Amino acid sequence: MLENCYQKDLIEAGCDEAGRGCLAGSVFAAAVILPPDFHHPLLNDSKQMTARNRDTLRGIIEREAVAWAVAEITAARIDEINILNASFEGMNSAVMQLTVAPQFLAIDGNRFRTTLELPYACIVKGDGKYADIAAASVLAKTHRDEYMMRLHDEYPQYGWDRNKGYPTREHRLAIRRHGLTPYHRLSFNHDKDQLELF
Repeated sequence: MLENCYQKDLIEAGCDEAGRGCLAGSVFAAAVILPPDFHHPLLNDSKQMTARNRDTLRGIIEREAVAWAVAEITAARIDEINILNASFEGMNSAVMQLTVAPQFLAIDGNRFRTTLELPYACIVKGDGKYADIAAASVLAKTHRDEYMMRLHDEYPQYGWDRNKGYPTREHRLAIRRHGLTPYHRLSFNHDKDQLELF
């Protein structure tokens, strides 16, 4: 069972992102402040959950959280500042959109940068340890998947309804056949020779 939060003395927002390793589409980040008594048996690292359970939990989290916010950083911005900085920017943006001001941030991962005057802790695999980070991972993932389904309607040949922009063999072969779209991250490696590795 996940612990509710990393520390209990301050109002804590759990933060996570989704889509960092994708070849196409925005990266999404979320920040969530949960009630101290929040618990749900389905809640886990979003990557370990089924799409149906993630969608179920999204509604529960958005309804029951003290506050939540999701931010999107576009492919063009990722190309401009790199994916690591885009992830930081997304989490900072989500935190700033919260309707309740947090006093502490629990960050999934091993690095973070912020201009916010807030203490924080980086927790490796935090989305599998703390409910507020897991909740942020669910919101970031579900909002991003929904976005990729919209992009799929525009460019169905890339299989984004299935691969969500990740570098699957199907996706790389589609890039070879059809070229890059305006949603592809130009700073990522789309080299055709990479296809031979798959």
